[in-house]
Amino acid sequence: MQQAHQPSLSIKDYLKGELESEVRHEFYDGQVSAMAGAGRNHNKISLNIASRLRQGSRGTSCSSFMADMKLYIAELERFYYPDILLSCDELDNHEYYSEKPCLVVEVLSPSTEGIDRREKLHAYQNIPSLHEYVMVAQDEQKVELYRRDGEHWQYFLLNANDTLQLECIEIALPMRDIYEDVVFKPRDEVIAN
Repeated sequence: MQQAHQPSLSIKDYLKGELESEVRHEFYDGQVSAMAGAGRNHNKISLNIASRLRQGSRGTSCSSFMADMKLYIAELERFYYPDILLSCDELDNHEYYSEKPCLVVEVLSPSTEGIDRREKLHAYQNIPSLHEYVMVAQDEQKVELYRRDGEHWQYFLLNANDTLQLECIEIALPMRDIYEDVVFKPRDEVIAN
């Protein structure tokens, strides 16, 4: 049985639809996909990181955003909703999306982890302004950092006793700060409740 092909949506129609929709959608190759809601740990981790970025960016040209700011990758004609993004380019000032972040953070969820690790990693690495991409586990103290070094990307794996050193804004985030007030539960227990 063949699946019906949905007609391609223009970027203009996508942006208009997002202004009117109660549900957020990401945009990829003219198609939209609804975003799932996030759980307690996901929200705590995102807020912990975003709060520290906001504190560290006061008085600078940098702006931090959480959850509802779209990221537009013009070369790929894609819109994503990263969990956190930081832009330090004063010309990156569109009301509804960012095009020139220096930092993107995704908190990994079981339903989106594969997309964050493959599709978004590849897409984000195509953003010329992006210096760091961070993936944060929510079921254990583990952070993965991809950092641009010239034409290449370096990979760093951080665990419970490490500190995430961000170069984009020169902030140090100890794991205890990232995971403040987070209670770890087994995945099957999280889904059952």
